[in-house]
Amino acid sequence: MRKRSYIPMHSIDEISYDVFDCPAYPPDDYPKAWSVRDVINNWNPDNPIPPPSVSNEKTHQIYQGLCVFDYAKDFHKAENYRLSEKPFVLRNDPAVLQVVQRWNQPEYLLKQLGYKNTYRTEYSENNHFMYWKPHKRKPKPEGWKPPTENIMMSFGDWLENAEKMETHFDDEQVGNEYLSENQKPHWYFRLNGIENSLMRGVDKAQREGSDFVHAELPFFAKKQSFYIVEPEGHRGVNCRFGMKGVMAETHFDGSRNMIAVFGGERRYILAHPKQCINLELYQPGHPSARHTAVAFGNPDYEKFPHFKHAQVNEIVLQAGDVLYLPTYWFHHIISLNLNYQCNVRSGTTHEYAEHIRNCGQ
Repeated sequence: MRKRSYIPMHSIDEISYDVFDCPAYPPDDYPKAWSVRDVINNWNPDNPIPPPSVSNEKTHQIYQGLCVFDYAKDFHKAENYRLSEKPFVLRNDPAVLQVVQRWNQPEYLLKQLGYKNTYRTEYSENNHFMYWKPHKRKPKPEGWKPPTENIMMSFGDWLENAEKMETHFDDEQVGNEYLSENQKPHWYFRLNGIENSLMRGVDKAQREGSDFVHAELPFFAKKQSFYIVEPEGHRGVNCRFGMKGVMAETHFDGSRNMIAVFGGERRYILAHPKQCINLELYQPGHPSARHTAVAFGNPDYEKFPHFKHAQVNEIVLQAGDVLYLPTYWFHHIISLNLNYQCNVRSGTTHEYAEHIRNCGQ
């Protein structure tokens, strides 16, 4: 399922560890981060086409700071990093790979989800997506309008739109030609595995979708496991299927997060919670609080002067990869092609809470 390979931009001498052969415990400088300017200048987030490296057109250089652990060989290391509340990627879990195999069979998901039932889907007039929810007691900012619209759509209809974007968006495009595709409508399909206690009032289609998610992903069930640290903090399973170019703006979440990709590729740009001030967030009370106000693809350094000081790294998740994100870690997500992702949250830790409080969140 991995048609492309990604290697670190940096030399082994630049950081104290090898991202593909990390030590048993996180080094003091883990994870390595670089200037946000260097990262976005190397690969503009609005462009889902990876920049080729000098030596091989299918091997791409990125500013990777996260360790990648193999399930069979490095599982004990992954446990140590999770206990240390450090982000990492776990690869080749057999249970995850079984889902990858099923979901990438022709017609499998279409047969399961089809055209009959409709599910909540986010619609945007362009490729940018940002969570929003008006504050109950504070007025909406002047001139503000919702960045997306929630609609109901069948999986079959979403898939048709996603496949059109795959064919219209030629990977051989160069320069700024991809920008014209970004200005076309995009859809972000959602499927949720809902907790039984929250099922009241849920319609038949959503129940069927929820049953499908729970049946397909037993390793995300509400019980103690490597993926579920605190079962009492389990908040259901959230699946989001992305079409090429879809971008979820930088934000943090208030709980630990396990994120699995079952098909396609997603680029994550990550930042430590201590970068909160530099990321220039909307303030509490704004409908998109917790999110950056900066357009990563075209940042305005004069309007947002702190942003040029931000330190970030990046990782491309491919089918079979699971990313662990501790509480409050910032993430910016770009769909590089048609992809399937599901995540589960389980409890909150407070190691990084002070950084978030210090920037007014």
